[in-house]
Amino acid sequence: MTQPAPLPPVRPSDEAQGVRRRPGKGWAWAAGIIGAGIPAGLLWWLLAPGGQNLISGNSALSSGTNTAGWLPRDLVLAGLFVFAGCLVAVLLSGRRDGGTRRMLLLSVAASAAAAVLAWQTGVLAGLWLGGPQDTSANASVAFSLRSLTVLVLWPAAVAAGFFVLRIIGLLRASVDQDVDQEPEGNSGDGRAWQ
Repeated sequence: MTQPAPLPPVRPSDEAQGVRRRPGKGWAWAAGIIGAGIPAGLLWWLLAPGGQNLISGNSALSSGTNTAGWLPRDLVLAGLFVFAGCLVAVLLSGRRDGGTRRMLLLSVAASAAAAVLAWQTGVLAGLWLGGPQDTSANASVAFSLRSLTVLVLWPAAVAAGFFVLRIIGLLRASVDQDVDQEPEGNSGDGRAWQ
């Protein structure tokens, strides 16, 4: 019976694996993630009801006074955050130093900052580029986010996406190791018996 392959630990530092770090490399990565919050916020304002409403094009949802547009407005931002978080996770897993705890924590923290920046950018775009709104009845009449828990989705998607990609990588490594440990009599070229 073959013993399962030991799982490699998350690398605690770059130096342990012989990877030479350049100063500031991780901070440039974090700044890129944070900077992605600006286009995400503008895209939210362009796509969501109450903003330019490019997704539905329904003129009834273009005004913030229609309460039916408030939930879809939050859902558009939630979708953008999940997509951005998954993209960051894929890019992080492809980096040579992507498996370090430092880079993972830095990416999650930068994603949280980017989510707040995207939210504020979208709200500012609504104030500056949208028409004036009478918010005396409810503050959500103006282009805003009603559910602040949406801000957790970007960093959560980074962490969950990285976890899933790490598990897939470990399963692949385990399968590759099982293929390398072939039974006697095989040609030894790494292929299973046919």
